[in-house]
Amino acid sequence: MIKEPPSHFNFARDVMERWEHERPDELALWWVNESDGNEQKISFDQLADNFRRAATFFNTVGIRRGDRVLIILPRVPQWWIAMLGLVRLGAVPIPGTPLLTPKDIRYRVETAGVRAVITDADGAAKMEGINADLRILVSADLAGWLNFDAGVRDASTEFEPEPTRSDEPGIIYFTSGTTGPPKMVLHTQASYGLGHRLTGELWLDLKPNDVHWNLSDTGWAKAAWSNFYGPWQMGACVFVMDSRGKFDPMAVLRTLARYPITTWCAPPTALRLMVREDLSAFRFPHLRHCVSAGEPLNPEVITAWKTATGLTIYEGYGQTETVVLIGNFRSLGHEVQPGSMGKPSPGFEIAVLDRDLQELPAGQEGELAVRVRPRRPLGLFREYWKNSAENAARFQGDWYLTGDTARRDEQGYYWFVGRADDVIKSAGYRIGPFEVESALIEHPAVVEAAVVGKPDPVRGCVIKAFVVLRKDHAPDAALKAELQEHCKRVTAPYKYPREIEFVAELPKTVSGKIRRVELRGRECERS
Repeated sequence: MIKEPPSHFNFARDVMERWEHERPDELALWWVNESDGNEQKISFDQLADNFRRAATFFNTVGIRRGDRVLIILPRVPQWWIAMLGLVRLGAVPIPGTPLLTPKDIRYRVETAGVRAVITDADGAAKMEGINADLRILVSADLAGWLNFDAGVRDASTEFEPEPTRSDEPGIIYFTSGTTGPPKMVLHTQASYGLGHRLTGELWLDLKPNDVHWNLSDTGWAKAAWSNFYGPWQMGACVFVMDSRGKFDPMAVLRTLARYPITTWCAPPTALRLMVREDLSAFRFPHLRHCVSAGEPLNPEVITAWKTATGLTIYEGYGQTETVVLIGNFRSLGHEVQPGSMGKPSPGFEIAVLDRDLQELPAGQEGELAVRVRPRRPLGLFREYWKNSAENAARFQGDWYLTGDTARRDEQGYYWFVGRADDVIKSAGYRIGPFEVESALIEHPAVVEAAVVGKPDPVRGCVIKAFVVLRKDHAPDAALKAELQEHCKRVTAPYKYPREIEFVAELPKTVSGKIRRVELRGRECERS
């Protein structure tokens, strides 16, 4: 593992152009359009030619080193080309999901001081009244917009930007906003570009001959983990299924069966839906390694997947602010404990702390933290940009405080409890929402569940569950009682939800994470 970065580093130049020279004809990007089956297979040599042209085009139109560029594109090859072109130039990409609203886009443009926006026709329609110096459009022509496709096609490959230092700004992500307004997470050129070697080598278990598929949208840090830095650090091929619209678990299963995908990453939400399908109808002859991250995965899903496919799902833990911090690492011989995040990644010292920043013994719950002194680990973000209050709150003493509550067992495995703000204190008990939600999801009537604490004059809080049912189940008092008894059996009697409200959907961020803060707010107002 890399402990100290070199003085200068640039992912496009030092990693991607190295693969161009060593493996020019091997596949770097395999793109498939789900709607019509059209494909593009792009080699490392072809990709490098395109991103060099992109860097030249960006420089020609006035984008400079250090400029922030918002890039809002679906899963199309231009996203990867534009990202690499910006990185090579030394500009700072800010990926955003196509699900962003005009209000979201305005917030990002104004907060980050965005110099340019790269998007498609759908994104352009949301830009009315939003000021950005440059507007660059992919695969379409609109008045007042520069054409990315034509610009790249006509640009030279000879432009050589000045090498970037390892500590220069490399990429900015906006957090999901589960507990408040999205924050700007600033990574340096090395923290993601080199730090994700851990992700690619240990957690994704990638080799140069692998074809890796990650379901993540291009707007989220998980795309950087598994669609960009992680796989390409290892010289693997990134497989992309360009799908639009509502998630279709059957389409994913058909894709895994049809294409030679060897490693695969899916979020828990997708996996929960997939294991409800008839997995026995599919065979995945090439698939050898599966991972999941984003939120904890229910142990019963891991069991169902392994029973049907013979493959274990290796969970990992990290944040927009980090690379993989904790994981179940196959290459290190970790024995998966279903429901556990795993063990710390090499190079990271992880601890569970109390409020006084003292390390807690095994079995006790506290805040998950990363040691940053005397040596700041490679793979940790530099700062919350332009947010001194948040930096002061999260960097205390020798630690970076993740804001997540966890516990460590005697074998050194870490177990997620919940976001620190989400942990429920009821009648002297501390209850993590995930355990109760996991129990509810085990019930065949439940599709999704969110658990929060509701203010109560006697207990302080009582557990309230918001439950989305499958279409073939009716919400009634009998089902509420059944779900409560089910939770008592699966968890513990004091953890069952005293109140259950059936809802059509749960409030979520644009990244799909449940906004429990919104549900708590509703209950406080009602109380």
